[in-house]
Amino acid sequence: MTSPTVRVVIVGAGPSGLTAATLLAQYGIPSMVLERWEGVYPQPRAVHLDGEIRRIVERLGIGAGFDAISRPALGLRLVDSRHRVLAQFDRDPAGGRNGFPEANLFDQPELEALLRADLALHPAVSLRGGVEVTGIAVEKDCVRVDFDDRATGGSESVRARYVLGCDGANSLVRTTIGARMRDLRFEQRWLVVDLATTADLGHWGGVHQVCDPRRAATYMRIGTTRHRWEFRLRPGESADDFRDLARLWPLLGPWLADVDREGLELVRVAEYTFRAQLADRWRAGRVFLLGDAAHLTPPFIGQGMGAGMRDAANLSWKLAGVLRGELPESMLDTYQTERKPHAHMMIRLAKLTGLTMTEGGELGDRLRGLLAPRLHRLPGLTRTIISGESPPLHRSALVAAPRLRRGLAGRLVPNEQMADGRRVDDIIAGRYAVITTAGPSPTEAATVEQRGGVVLRAVPGTALHRWLRGGRAAAVLVRPDGTVQACGRTVSELCSSLPGFTPSAHPGGSHPPLDGNGRTDARS
Repeated sequence: MTSPTVRVVIVGAGPSGLTAATLLAQYGIPSMVLERWEGVYPQPRAVHLDGEIRRIVERLGIGAGFDAISRPALGLRLVDSRHRVLAQFDRDPAGGRNGFPEANLFDQPELEALLRADLALHPAVSLRGGVEVTGIAVEKDCVRVDFDDRATGGSESVRARYVLGCDGANSLVRTTIGARMRDLRFEQRWLVVDLATTADLGHWGGVHQVCDPRRAATYMRIGTTRHRWEFRLRPGESADDFRDLARLWPLLGPWLADVDREGLELVRVAEYTFRAQLADRWRAGRVFLLGDAAHLTPPFIGQGMGAGMRDAANLSWKLAGVLRGELPESMLDTYQTERKPHAHMMIRLAKLTGLTMTEGGELGDRLRGLLAPRLHRLPGLTRTIISGESPPLHRSALVAAPRLRRGLAGRLVPNEQMADGRRVDDIIAGRYAVITTAGPSPTEAATVEQRGGVVLRAVPGTALHRWLRGGRAAAVLVRPDGTVQACGRTVSELCSSLPGFTPSAHPGGSHPPLDGNGRTDARS
């Protein structure tokens, strides 16, 4: 029997896979998502995403629903072993350069439920749950994916032009293409505790980091009733030593001293080994790696899940352009060129943050007590921590960054609110854009429009205009993922780099928005 054929097979229905499938569907690219779990994986894992990822969430069409299940964190507070404040970095919950709060706390199963409900609105995507992928074979002009139905035990196959491996840290796809994880030399064992209560714990509404080499810890309130603690385990300890509230109380007691234990629900206790690893290659021909299949990062800066969604946002529009014949196949090489160094930089930052907060013994403790209260005096440090801007992408065929002077190329355009109430991302809507400080000529505007793009004028006095001037650019070419591809002096100069990439077939937000329960909002 002939195997069915689809454009793209996505292995894994976590946030990375669901994001990729949705963004591809917005360009009219059908896909099949294969997932071993029948429904949403029920255990809470990731709890944080930043302003850049919140922009991706908005583009997926679930922004309102996400706001209903999340809460903005007020910043980061460093405390000592007695919970005395060493330093505090405040964030504006109204948001900044990305147009949304720069730190958002949530429950991952609720987010995945929203992503699945949104995906169901796209008939071009089929999601097969309860299946186990058993093999991947590269054929002449396609890739065959073999899988078993876990309920019936039957075996099936599907052929695809491209395969995206979003199948996690133990990725079968990664093993199949012969990629290996490079160990970046970080390993710590931590206890993760999720607890629910209607009681007001009375703690500040940001992330608390306990800088104590004897028992480093993290605390954050992630919802109306949900709270998350993470405690570093000592040698010889395991999660089995902390399976109930009585045994957890030595750890939780300082946070819950005035709370009635009867009103506490222990949701989960789990042991995690935080690692730093990076795959040596992210692509083999028609097969790509995304998310934890390509990189593992310690959680100290909350970038684990978000890195996978960045992967999906970077690759999906390029893959759509290739499949629609609008971009050359060679453009797919830019995925690893751009994303691998970026992921590596974020992993290094997470490692440094973790080591700074948790290591050094008694001497490290004394140094933190001395230096942390003075961190805000370091030029630019506070802005770097709270700005929500990640490092720029490296040079590639789709990032024309100068070799000697780093300008705006490779950076995300600020998501400023325009005069008509829309934000920059709403106007770009998954297509190319030219942003200029001067009004384009009718010929220039027509050229951009004919190639599927849009022109935005940055009016003097606005944040967008100041951003361009600060980057010494009169005009920039912005890719469909919001990244600056090239800088120039005029719109005409940039038009030579503008491909014929037509607007999304199904732009994000074209369907009624979902509420926090994954239902469409009848008011739309």
